[in-house]
Amino acid sequence: MGDQITISNLIEQLSGMTRSQLAELWEEQFGNSPIPGLRRELMRPVLAFRIQEKAHDLSSRNLPQARANDSKRLKAGTRIVREWRGKLHEVAVTKDGYEYDRMAYKSLSSIATHITGTKWSGPAFFGTKSTRRRK
Repeated sequence: MGDQITISNLIEQLSGMTRSQLAELWEEQFGNSPIPGLRRELMRPVLAFRIQEKAHDLSSRNLPQARANDSKRLKAGTRIVREWRGKLHEVAVTKDGYEYDRMAYKSLSSIATHITGTKWSGPAFFGTKSTRRRK
């Protein structure tokens, strides 16, 4: 329980940290510097996820079924973060679809196409596509 309180406290502190403090924490968590110009607003959710991921050993190799269930949908409030050509892109899942760059979208594919300028599968681009094959 003590570790959980420490993790929660650290995550709460993210909102009050300067960019340089966040960058220092980023280096501790990821082992490298954040991309130049990455805004604090984008660093915070990524760092919060990484802190929890490391604390609870939630790496993809330990959770092979996390993305394998086609019946599970992303829940409203979920944030999806993807780096593309040196820029971090954050999508919020809403009850009606998705929000990206303060605009509403019905599909991840339309967001992926907007970001890349070419037609993409949104689930493939954002890494939410199931890897399980149908029989």
